Amino acid sequence: MIKTRFTEMFGVQHPIVQGGMQWVGRAELASAVSNAGALGILTGLTQPTPEDLRKEIKRCRDMTDKPFGVNLTILPTLVPRPYGEYIDAIVDSGVKIVETAGNNPKPFLPKLKEAGVKVIHKCTSVRHGISAEKAGVDAISMDGFECAGHPGEDDVPNLVLLPAAANVIKIPMLASGGFADARGLVAALALGCEGINMGTRFMATKEAPIHQNVKEKIVASDERSTALILRTMRNTSRVYGNSIALKAIEMEGEGKTIQEIGPIVAGAKGKIVYETGDLEHGIWSAGTCMGLINDIPTCKELVERIVTEAEAMIRGRLSKAIAA
Repeated sequence: MIKTRFTEMFGVQHPIVQGGMQWVGRAELASAVSNAGALGILTGLTQPTPEDLRKEIKRCRDMTDKPFGVNLTILPTLVPRPYGEYIDAIVDSGVKIVETAGNNPKPFLPKLKEAGVKVIHKCTSVRHGISAEKAGVDAISMDGFECAGHPGEDDVPNLVLLPAAANVIKIPMLASGGFADARGLVAALALGCEGINMGTRFMATKEAPIHQNVKEKIVASDERSTALILRTMRNTSRVYGNSIALKAIEMEGEGKTIQEIGPIVAGAKGKIVYETGDLEHGIWSAGTCMGLINDIPTCKELVERIVTEAEAMIRGRLSKAIAA
């Protein structure tokens, strides 16, 4: 068993966390990950209202007696979201782990801390990790350029980003972006992290509540199959490189505005992709780690495989590399 500061602080068996993915982080997946001994995460804003989130938390709790968390991405939106009410739903439901992302979580920390909630904040740069640590979060999830979704604007891959962050950040840190197997877990530990956060890899599991077509496309794709959209607007997002993503990039090159591009890259269209399996209906998030994904196991099979192989790697090839 691999024990780290993260497993001890958050009360989980294995140093593996399921990413909080929009439309994907539902009770079926989060509970399966937690039951496997890792940390499952519900995606708060997948639920249309705070009351719906309360119901989803209850549904997840009915499926597992292990720790699980809730992701809350705090971003400015055209239609304001009641973030405070989502926080209330989390606290009132007795959830003790929250993953925040987007803006600085500082305004929400007093209420979470008062309720005994441990907070993991997702960052894409060393400077943001330092700020989050100063604000009082309990752990950092550091997202490298390889990740699905929003990798920030610095374009720094994890081989540099993680050790640079570990040099200055003292609280436990998770490695996020590009992780899908035992080699990634061992590398993350070597780079100064206490575990890994996986999103795309958990999409290709039997319990992931998305269409089989999406899972099979992830398995069939490689590390070159993503696209970076909205680069010119400094709102970069890594998505699957389908016709919609390529059209968005073309429109950016033509100088189109976000008001013109927005309708074709709307998140609601991605939800339909996951529901219907129509892979060209809209954009959908996927990371470069697709090049490492070759099957669709259960969450239990996946977690056990990663941990078992990582332990064998640490005890075997790596230890033998040291001359007597």
